[in-house]
Amino acid sequence: MRNRSIPPQIHDAISFDFSLQPCNIITCDNNIPLYWINAGAQEVIEISLVFKAGIWHEPHNAVAQTVAALLKSGTSTQNALAINEAIEYYGASLKVSANNDWAFVTLHCLSKHATAILPTLHAILTDAAFEAHELELYKQNALQRLAVNLRQSDFVANRNIDALLFGREHPYGKYTEAADIQALTTEQLRDFHKKNYAANNCRIFVCGNYTDATLQAIVDTFGKDNWNESLAYTTQNTADIAGSEQKLFRIINDETSVQGAIRMARMIPKRDDPVFPELFVMNTVFGGYFGSRLMANIREDKGYTYGIYSSLLSYIHAGVMMIGTEAGKEVCEQTIVEVKKEMKLMQETLVPEQELLLVKNYLLGSILGDLDGPFSIMQRWKNLILNDQDIHTFNRNIKVYKNITPQRLQELAQMYLHEAAFYELVVT
Repeated sequence: MRNRSIPPQIHDAISFDFSLQPCNIITCDNNIPLYWINAGAQEVIEISLVFKAGIWHEPHNAVAQTVAALLKSGTSTQNALAINEAIEYYGASLKVSANNDWAFVTLHCLSKHATAILPTLHAILTDAAFEAHELELYKQNALQRLAVNLRQSDFVANRNIDALLFGREHPYGKYTEAADIQALTTEQLRDFHKKNYAANNCRIFVCGNYTDATLQAIVDTFGKDNWNESLAYTTQNTADIAGSEQKLFRIINDETSVQGAIRMARMIPKRDDPVFPELFVMNTVFGGYFGSRLMANIREDKGYTYGIYSSLLSYIHAGVMMIGTEAGKEVCEQTIVEVKKEMKLMQETLVPEQELLLVKNYLLGSILGDLDGPFSIMQRWKNLILNDQDIHTFNRNIKVYKNITPQRLQELAQMYLHEAAFYELVVT
């Protein structure tokens, strides 16, 4: 009988062995790679079709996100109401989104209903209509949202910091103006959809608890013919980065505002660089989680903000380190002073072993949580696969998180936390 007067032994996350459940792959007849994991206690399924159809690939501003927004707006045989009813009848969720690099079409539903929904999913991918009246309604709503957002300092800061980093003509630096929305045409949307939402530009990720028959139905639905554009897919591989030579910017967006948005950013190596996981640890200590140095100083000690974070943004063609917060207008400049103090402190002094151990356990504990459940496991694999990485990258990152030293963090801070390398923007 267990002696309950003796507490169980406590283990740090750093002491655990980490193993990422294998991901299976099928190459369909039309050469679509289909990645699948069959696991979990609940009979639910996630089907995600991923396309190189993000902002990087659009020929005209606002096209990529408009196509994503209107993909469910109708086909040649069903209008938007009928499509939504066909999905909601089964209690399913279908979301479409586009970011800088990718477009995602993701279905969540009970496994037993998946085959019934597949024809609707296939229809919106191969027969999307993009009717003129749907586009006009979208334009009205988009213009209203843009007008509201342009009064928000954080929105203005986000779009301007990207333009400063990359240049307004770069795919990652451009942003949408009202004129771009007004200029959209159904022909642009249909052409982009046909060329980019195509079998030869698609990867499929399936995870959850489902039958072999369900997986075969997905293969039969999407993996047999070369739907949409049948020509070889081509895209630009590079774009010139033309960041601003000036580094310090102050924008007055609203004279009556009592709050300002602060953004500080610089270029860093991409995710495929061996230094990236080391930078991830350094950034976590600096500003990457709620217990970070930026948070302890600027939120807890100074009380300038409710939250401040530093993030590593990894795109296919670039990497960015971004520090962001919103603070009272009267303390924005002092907030930046404190950020620079924390930069200098990390450059000049070693991170204490106990602080680093806390961060290691935080990072590794987060990964442990992500290894529980098929959806989160597949998300790990999706991040690897879409960045042309594999299980060796995962294992390497775990090794880095466990073994990185205070000395190495100081070296990284000296290389990447120079204040002169950062663009500095305040919007009030």
